[in-house]
Amino acid sequence: MNKTIRNIIIVSLFTVGGGWLGIWLNNVTGNTLPPMQSLGALVWLTTPALSGFLLRTFGGDGWKDSGFGLNLPSGWKWYLAAILIYPLAALLTFALAALFGIVSADGFSQQGFGAYASLAGTMFVGSLMKNFFEEFAWRSYLTPRLEATKIHPILNHLIVGILWMSWHLPYYYYYLDRTILENSITTSIPVFIVLGYLIMMPTSILFGELRLLSKSTWTVFLLHNAINALSTPLLINGFIKVNGPLGFVFTPTNEGGVVSILFGIAGWILYKHRMKIAANT
Repeated sequence: MNKTIRNIIIVSLFTVGGGWLGIWLNNVTGNTLPPMQSLGALVWLTTPALSGFLLRTFGGDGWKDSGFGLNLPSGWKWYLAAILIYPLAALLTFALAALFGIVSADGFSQQGFGAYASLAGTMFVGSLMKNFFEEFAWRSYLTPRLEATKIHPILNHLIVGILWMSWHLPYYYYYLDRTILENSITTSIPVFIVLGYLIMMPTSILFGELRLLSKSTWTVFLLHNAINALSTPLLINGFIKVNGPLGFVFTPTNEGGVVSILFGIAGWILYKHRMKIAANT
């Protein structure tokens, strides 16, 4: 078997199975800690990235395409894009939803923007470790390693998206507090899981293309933290309220259908730009 394919399969197995292995470890050790503070959560969080790090070191992949470099100052515009993409998509989605009476922002007037900014800042800091292990698994390892196999870039991103969402399943099922999950979504949990796979696909295209264009994993790390920080407090802390059967489509959080479509459009634009650059070099 080709070395690159073999190593991708190994990381994929750790990606899909690591969280369930963590749950098993918690069960056999009689864990009494909250799930997200347990040994199992540590296994779930770290196994995809650590398996990639080990394969780069000992499995023959090397570190040349890992994206650990910042690629500054020439890549500054990609960091700016990472900061702006989600707020612009969320604002456009909110405007559409407000036009149809689907969403309201009464929570901002009641609690104040300062409260939202404080929560977003706390969430940004709290996401740093989690998103380091996420992005240095998906975009630092899987995206460039799949690119090395010469498959079509969009197929590359779709494969990463499927693995990315599959990695989240034990998180939603076991590690994440059920009340927090229910307060942050606009559908039932089973519907949320199914929609999650669909929404993850265009999101993965955006993340993957930003990573390949910027030649740095830190751009998507910043994007991921910005999305988590700005999106998570909106529903959980009552800054917005989404109503009606189309709420899951028009919610301005990163789980929303319109936001996902806008992410996909942005990713496609980045893809076409990258292909144009490649054709001219």
